[in-house]
Amino acid sequence: MKLPIYAYGHPVLRKKCEAVEQNLPELNAFIEDMWETMYHTRGIGLAAPQVGKALRIFVADTEQLNDDEDDKDNFIGIKKVFINPVKVKEAGEPWNYEEGCLSIPEIRGKVSRPPQIRLTYFDENFVQHDDVFDGMNARVIQHEYDHIEGLLFTDHLSALKKQLIKTKMEKIRKGEIKPKYKMVFGPK
Repeated sequence: MKLPIYAYGHPVLRKKCEAVEQNLPELNAFIEDMWETMYHTRGIGLAAPQVGKALRIFVADTEQLNDDEDDKDNFIGIKKVFINPVKVKEAGEPWNYEEGCLSIPEIRGKVSRPPQIRLTYFDENFVQHDDVFDGMNARVIQHEYDHIEGLLFTDHLSALKKQLIKTKMEKIRKGEIKPKYKMVFGPK
């Protein structure tokens, strides 16, 4: 089932999310709904708060980026579910890349992030993993991890960029936009 995306300004996006219990009812159905929603909205990652649940879970599919002819030989994407992830370490010289977010449509900005992250997490079968991710995989994971911590990519933007997008952000918060997918807006 395609779920609506919760827009910038909705309080759920600023909550530090709660751990997912292994016996959470309908967890598998929720994960399937997250995948369906992410693909429908043309995302490469989606966190539970973006669909209204303050839970520590996100999905990421960077395999979609393998279609990029320029990076085809150098990039190996991932398709994973991350439940109760814990950031162990980030490493490397931070690099800028223009990010966007399904909860903040039509706004993009350069965000500086380290090129490597080590994470412990559970997969959809509650098997624990301790993995290191690099490059775009790391970036997508860091972006989605921010969501479960109550952070948005816009929090990482320069003061000047924040000022430049302030009016657009306010229109999103007020629901004065026409997104290409169903959205839930916060209190006006």
